[in-house]
Amino acid sequence: MSEAKFLKTLAGTRFPTPPIWLMRQAGRYLPEYRAVRATTRSFLEFCYTPDKAVEVTLQPVRRFGLDAAIIFSDILVVPDALGQRVWFEEGEGPKLEALTEPADFARLTRARLPEKLAPVYEAIRRTRAELQPETALLGFAGAPFTLACYMIEGGGSRDFAKVKSWAYRHPDSFGLLIDLLVDAVVDHLVNQIDAGVDAVQLFDSWAGVLPEEQLFGWSLEPMVRIAHAVHARHPRTPIIAFPRAVGPATLMYRRNDAFAALSIDTGIGAHWAARELQPHICLQGNLDPLMLVAGGAALEREATRILDKLGNGPFVFNLGHGVVPQTPPENVAQLVDIVRNWKPPSS
Repeated sequence: MSEAKFLKTLAGTRFPTPPIWLMRQAGRYLPEYRAVRATTRSFLEFCYTPDKAVEVTLQPVRRFGLDAAIIFSDILVVPDALGQRVWFEEGEGPKLEALTEPADFARLTRARLPEKLAPVYEAIRRTRAELQPETALLGFAGAPFTLACYMIEGGGSRDFAKVKSWAYRHPDSFGLLIDLLVDAVVDHLVNQIDAGVDAVQLFDSWAGVLPEEQLFGWSLEPMVRIAHAVHARHPRTPIIAFPRAVGPATLMYRRNDAFAALSIDTGIGAHWAARELQPHICLQGNLDPLMLVAGGAALEREATRILDKLGNGPFVFNLGHGVVPQTPPENVAQLVDIVRNWKPPSS
C-alpha cells in the first residue's frame, strides 16, 4: 500500500497543506490527451485500450505533480459489461439502449464483467507500476442510482421522469435493478483494488434529483452496502462517497462505517461543511470548475477562501465536479501552486 499523503489524509492526518487532485483531471483540456484520443475511434475503445488509458492517466500527474491519479475509465463500463449496449455520440455524451420494462433485466448478467473489464484492470496494474509510491492511484465506479438513471433514461436527462416513474410505480422491480448494480459495482471495485488502486470513489452524480426518503433508499443505502461488501474483502481500502447536489442531506452520508471521506459539490458552503461535516469525516472538494476556467485573481481568492475554511481539518482539495474541456492548463498549474503555498490564516 502506498504511503501517499493523500491516503494519510483520508486516514485523518492533517498536513500543513492539503493534498490535491481533480475530478476529470485526465481529459480534453490537455493537448496531450487530445493527441492520444485522436488515435482511437470510439470513447469506449479508448477506455478499453490499456496503453492509452495508462498514458492519459499519467499525463496530469506528470504535468502538475498532483497527489493522486485516477484511472482513466468511465462509470458506464459497468452497464456495458452487464450486457447493455452503450456508446458515446460526439458532442452529445453517452447513449444507452434504454431498459423499458423489467423483462429487459433478463439480458443483464454479472458473469461477463471480469472478462469484459479486464483491460481496465490491466491499465490499473500498469499505471500503479509507473507511479511513484507517494502518488496514490484511485479507482472508481458509478453508484447504483446514477447507473440506473443512465440505463433507464438511455442517457442524460433534464427531469429523470422515466427512472423516477419506474422507481415510484414499480419499487420491487427497481429494487432488483439496484441489487444487481450493487453486486456489479462491488465486483468492479474489488477487481480494481486487486489490480492495484489505493482508494476508490463512488460517484452518485444524479442523487440530487431524489426526495429525502428515496435518497436514503436508492442512493445512500446501496452505497453503504457496497462499502461494507468491499471492506469485507479489503478492509483497509478507503472509499470516498460523492453524493452530488443533495444539499443538507449530505449529513446522512457521514458514515464512518462505510466511507473514509465525502466529496462535496459546489452547492455546499465551505463554512457549513467545516461545522457540520468535517468534525465527523474527511472532506474533499469543492471549487467551482468554472472558477478554474477563469483563473487569475478570482481563482486565487476562491481557492484561498476554501482552504481557509477547510484546510485546518482533514481535507483533500478538489473541484465540486469535473474539470471542463475549456479549462486552460496553466490555470490548473496556478491552482496547484496556490494549494501548495497556502498558509492557514492563524500562521
